[in-house]
Amino acid sequence: MRWAGQQLDAEVPGALPGLGSIAGLVRSVTTPEFRGVTFHEVVAKSALNSVPGGGMPFNWTINPYRGCTHACRYCFARPTHKYLELDQGQDFDRQIVVKTNVAEVLRRELARPSWGREQVALGTNTDPYQRAEGRYRLMPGIIDALASSGTPLSVLTKGTLLRRDLDLLAAAAADVPVGIGISLALGDEELRRRLEPGVPSVRGRLDLIRAVREAGLPCGVMVAPVLPWLTDSADQLDALFGELAEAGATGVTTLVLHLRPGVKDWFMGWLAHDHPDLVGRYESLYARGSNAAPSYRTAFEQKVRPLLDKHGFGRHSRHRSSANTFGVVNAAGPTSDSGWGEPATTHPRFRGPRKQHHPPTPQPQDTLF
Repeated sequence: MRWAGQQLDAEVPGALPGLGSIAGLVRSVTTPEFRGVTFHEVVAKSALNSVPGGGMPFNWTINPYRGCTHACRYCFARPTHKYLELDQGQDFDRQIVVKTNVAEVLRRELARPSWGREQVALGTNTDPYQRAEGRYRLMPGIIDALASSGTPLSVLTKGTLLRRDLDLLAAAAADVPVGIGISLALGDEELRRRLEPGVPSVRGRLDLIRAVREAGLPCGVMVAPVLPWLTDSADQLDALFGELAEAGATGVTTLVLHLRPGVKDWFMGWLAHDHPDLVGRYESLYARGSNAAPSYRTAFEQKVRPLLDKHGFGRHSRHRSSANTFGVVNAAGPTSDSGWGEPATTHPRFRGPRKQHHPPTPQPQDTLF
């Protein structure tokens, strides 16, 4: 079936497990361009998600999609599919929920007198620039809604489709703080194909970093997750940091693989198939929980610190490794040693809401990336 001609006038009971309680239209879509993938279009009741606990550098997120065709074996968001009564393995990769009205709902939420214009982060759960965004074009409306309301925003993605919206993001950065982060965990293209089968190539994301910088925006990079005994050698990290520096990255954050329940089972199944010799070592390393053993993490920190310094990403360099990869930044470039700029409230060019510029209407010939 193709995108057109699959409209349902009302929600069909059982169309998608777990969605029966959501009011409004539900449409399930399959298309040859995404063989084996089903998109479930829903009418969302809300767009902004509050982040509890205060442990993150942002209090609000937006997730236009649930599930992700990037199909990263290690993705920490996999357990969220259980709330839809779907599994966190292949269903997460192939059953994608699309909030088709997310931009319209967001505009209403941002217009409330109670909205405090706090930073909103995208890409903290599933990728907003996964391949389906080439068809649905949800991000232009989201970016415009945030910037028009005077709301700072940040985007973390592996998707080279972000390049499509660089002009819009650069325009937004003239009025509000905008943060851009690219996730690039490894430099081995063959390993990337096996571990992240739906993710754009390593070279494509390096080129994306260059494009972000050419658009006048800072661009931090998440080298995450670092995989013990697969991508953690000094030579591998040295080569990757060198490529990131050459591409113009304005900050680097490294995080060792985190294996929460459910994700661990999925990842270990892949490891047993592709690297059976490492299974025992991983079981020992993660025997006490989701994090690698403290001894490994300490040794990794000691190894990675001089490499970050070498390539200009150290704590006393022009750029800096920072846990605040989702933070907002100034369009003019980093203004503090963090490499991520000053807090949103000090952005020198923030002058409140700007006139809305509505994104173009999606056309049938939109490229599917």
